[in-house]
Amino acid sequence: MPLFSVTKNVLAPVPQTNFPSEKALQSLVQANLAAVFNSRLVASEFPTGAQHSGRIDTLALSEDNNPVIIEYKKVESSDLINQSLFYLSWIHDHRGDFEIAVQKSLGAKTLVDWTAVRVICIAPNYRRYDLHAVRVMGANLELWTYRLFANGALYLEEVFQKSEGIEPAEPGKNPVMVTAGKKAAITRATGSYTFDGHMDGKPEPVRKLALAVNDFVLGLDPSIEVAPKKLYVAYKTSQNIVCMEVQHKRLILFLKLDPKKFAGPKGIARDVSNIGHFGTGDLEVTVRTEHDLLVAKPFLELAYQRVGG
Repeated sequence: MPLFSVTKNVLAPVPQTNFPSEKALQSLVQANLAAVFNSRLVASEFPTGAQHSGRIDTLALSEDNNPVIIEYKKVESSDLINQSLFYLSWIHDHRGDFEIAVQKSLGAKTLVDWTAVRVICIAPNYRRYDLHAVRVMGANLELWTYRLFANGALYLEEVFQKSEGIEPAEPGKNPVMVTAGKKAAITRATGSYTFDGHMDGKPEPVRKLALAVNDFVLGLDPSIEVAPKKLYVAYKTSQNIVCMEVQHKRLILFLKLDPKKFAGPKGIARDVSNIGHFGTGDLEVTVRTEHDLLVAKPFLELAYQRVGG
């Protein structure tokens, strides 16, 4: 997609450029891990040992304390996907090495949640054969493309997710909602923790509210994923947008918004930036009724926009 500058109602195309080296791309992303992927840097150029003879470009820990591997290429290359699959296998076989690296970098009390591992590939393009191969394999990869522009702007877009489907939408149906529904169904069936597991045993009114939140958030953008955790359900793009706790009498939503700038819906929101809680997000919103959800929806959409949707 072209980028235009606007000057006195006149559009001028901004030319694309590229990084002088892969290291420049890597350094930029690593310096901004919190802003882009809401992750903390563990190590750069991490050696995988003599047997594997490799170096992982970036090792990080996500906001959910999951391991994150990031690999970079400044040109289109199948090697990027092959290397990433290799390192995904490596990290599962070397959990102790990763945990030691985390403790050295982030502190001895930092815990690692192994229920999910994020593997992120960043390149300007991917061959269609590689995209098809990853889809068929069902590989646990996130494929991101980038565009660097001459005015200094950087555009990142996720072009493949593990749960992405390739079937076309049925005639007459909203393709955004069809894609969202397929993603939710796959997540429910394959996740270590499931959306349905959070719904089990809950009263019907709370279940209806949780499903309504689920449908609304997924409907904001087909790139939003459902990521059920042990104690909450996260909705995310490059980072979490909102985390939902499904309780017996209410839903607790933790939105990725600054409570000092956005107070949230009156009477049902509070600042929890200095209060311990499960999930991520500093603005807590309690939903007990359909009206609560109605007044919360604009803030859910705002959280999506602020994360960078």
